[in-house]
Amino acid sequence: MRTQANAKRHPHDDAPDTAEAFRKLTTLPPGQQRATLREEIVEAWLPMAERLAGRLRSRGESYEDLRQVAALGLVKAVDRYDPERGNAFESYAVPTVTGEIKRHFRDHMWTLHVPRRVQDLRNRVRFAGQDLSQTISGRRPTVAEIAEHARLSEEDVRVGLEALESYTALSLDAELPGAEDGYSLSDALGSPDPALDTVVDREAVKPRLRALPERERAILYMRFFNDMTQSRIAEQMGISQMHVSRLISRCCTRLREQVMREAA
Repeated sequence: MRTQANAKRHPHDDAPDTAEAFRKLTTLPPGQQRATLREEIVEAWLPMAERLAGRLRSRGESYEDLRQVAALGLVKAVDRYDPERGNAFESYAVPTVTGEIKRHFRDHMWTLHVPRRVQDLRNRVRFAGQDLSQTISGRRPTVAEIAEHARLSEEDVRVGLEALESYTALSLDAELPGAEDGYSLSDALGSPDPALDTVVDREAVKPRLRALPERERAILYMRFFNDMTQSRIAEQMGISQMHVSRLISRCCTRLREQVMREAA
C-alpha cells in the first residue's frame, strides 16, 4: 500500500495520490486491515498537515503543539472524506486541518475568554490595518479609515483594536519597559489604604469631641495627639494618674457609644 500511495504524486510533494486507497477504505469493514490502511493514508498526508501548521507557527504557540493539532485535523479529514463526491482529498483536507488549527488558537491561546464576535472583529481590524499600512505611509490608519476599509462601524473597530491588545495577559511580575531596577507592574499597582478607615472614624467623632467639657477634651488631645503619658498629663492637670486614666476610659467609651448609635 505504501508503495502505491507514494508512487504517483501530484505536482506538490506533500500531495500523494491516495485516491485508490480511499476507495478501498470505504469498502473495508471495521478491523485491523481497515485500521492499517487508514494509518498509511494519514502518514502519507502528514507532510501537508505539518506544512499548514508551519504557516501559523509565529502566533505564539509551539510548533510541536501545532503539529499535533494539525495531525488531529488530518485524521478527522481522513475519517470524514467521501471519495464518491468526486472532490480531491486535498480540497477537503486543507480547510479541515486549517480550521482545526484556528479553533485551537481560538479556544486555547486567549488568556481570557473572549466572545467569538470580538475575535472576528479583531481579525478583521488587523487585516484591514495591514492592508491600509501598505498604502498609507508615515502614520497609522485612523479608526474611520479602518471602518471604511473593513465595512465596520467605528464602534466595532474600537472593540477590535482593544482586542488586539488583549490576546495575552501581561504578568504582574513583568518588568516595565524602560525600567532599569527590576521595577515590575505589580510595584505600580495600588492597594487599600488602612488610613482611610481612620479618616472616617475621625470625621465621625469630631462633633462629639467638640461637645466634651474643656478639661476632658484637653486630656484626650494631650494623650492621643501629643502622645503624652498619663503621668505627665496628671502633673500638668494637677490631678492623679488614676483620675486621668478613668477620664480617658470614660470619654472613649462615651464617644464610641454615641458614634455607633448614630451609625445604627
